[in-house]
Amino acid sequence: MRIDYSPFFRSTVGFDRLIGLLESASEQGYPPYNIERSDENNYRVTLAVAGFSEKDLSVDVKDRVLSIAGKRDEVEKPAGSLLHQGIAGRAFERGFQLAEHVEVKAARLENGLLHVDLERIVPEEKKPRRVPINGAEIKTIERAKAAAA
Repeated sequence: MRIDYSPFFRSTVGFDRLIGLLESASEQGYPPYNIERSDENNYRVTLAVAGFSEKDLSVDVKDRVLSIAGKRDEVEKPAGSLLHQGIAGRAFERGFQLAEHVEVKAARLENGLLHVDLERIVPEEKKPRRVPINGAEIKTIERAKAAAA
């Protein structure tokens, strides 16, 4: 089912990038893929790339966009006549918008599936922290340490 986003363009200003992301997320295409979440900070994107070898695939990250492309140089012709071709070997490029602090950890090809492992690495200064209730006492302790040094 295709959703028409044009009414949103008429009534909003500055949301065109968000609407573009919604449109691209709703498109089904080739190759099929899964996005898995193993825990709070680890993800895996798996693409079905039957017929592609490691040299035919590329995984790139630029400006928080994970791009996976596949292009076979020369498709091998079967020795006999092909009665049905259900395995697609056409070139593709698929992009995934990565959230802030998400990094690609590894990519491996296994049994016709390309697995790309991702991890969210949040810097210490961005992590939530607990603020003590009696802040005045902490300042006193810090001043005492500074005075003693």
